[in-house]
Amino acid sequence: MSAGHNHAAGNNNEKALWIAVALTGSFLIAEVIGGIISQSLALLSDAAHMFTDVAALAISLAAVRIARRPADKQRSFGYYRFEILAAAFNALLLFAVAIYILYEAYRRLSSPPEIQSSTMLVIAVLGLIINLISMRVLTGGKDESLNLKGAYLEVWSDMLGSLGVIAGAVIIRFTGWAWVDSVVAVGIGLWVLPRTWVLLKASLNILLEGVPEEIDVGHVGDAIAAVPGVQSYHDLHVWAITSGKVSLTVHVVHVPEVSASSVLDAIRERLAHDFRITHVTIQCELVECEQIDEDYHFGSHAEAHGSHAGHGH
Repeated sequence: MSAGHNHAAGNNNEKALWIAVALTGSFLIAEVIGGIISQSLALLSDAAHMFTDVAALAISLAAVRIARRPADKQRSFGYYRFEILAAAFNALLLFAVAIYILYEAYRRLSSPPEIQSSTMLVIAVLGLIINLISMRVLTGGKDESLNLKGAYLEVWSDMLGSLGVIAGAVIIRFTGWAWVDSVVAVGIGLWVLPRTWVLLKASLNILLEGVPEEIDVGHVGDAIAAVPGVQSYHDLHVWAITSGKVSLTVHVVHVPEVSASSVLDAIRERLAHDFRITHVTIQCELVECEQIDEDYHFGSHAEAHGSHAGHGH
């Protein structure tokens, strides 16, 4: 029953993402054309933001599909890193687009072009409607899937951009202040940059096999040390293959009176319960291994100390 439920939920999430990608991607083209016709930098800025949403939705969709592919001899961890590579590329592209928008806005402030506020307003309103529909479609699964929740937040933030363009179009229409268009564009650009930095930072942390932000290695070490029979631990490493898939390896020195198997079971249970880390590899030792140099091989290390390794999922 559980497996069937997960399969159905995955299909529903994929369907929702397909709908959101189709709606947002189709309107992205219309928004770019509308921005060029109306000469609205704010509209083009919002289009750039919507482009990042399309990319984020596509990444989420790809992650759902690629995650189904099993690991093979060439990729023993599977294909989860594809999501992170795509996210890093998306962030770099976002930086380039945002910087260009800020430069163009600065240039236009000294000589603002004539803005067709009516076209700008119509396109922005249509964009808002598309965002609201996409949000509605994604709402159903956002609380059960972090992947879908990220896509939902992308669309939600783009909705704010559409509201900014609508406000700018109304002001220009009734006041004739063309410079407002550039101000709105700068606002959208500044809104995108911090989010882009967060995305890039998180992506690079995973690619560099850094400790996930939600994990405190000190607390993990304390939990391991508190297991009955454990004397000490070393070579503790925590990293993530992709968002939400945390792995851990550690060497544990235990007292001879306590069996390695009972120590392994206790540590795995505590890591799963306290930190939701279930992909663990634990090497149990009666004597702490000596770190002769950085090139010390795991195979000779295990033979030298008669270690017992345990692996859990």
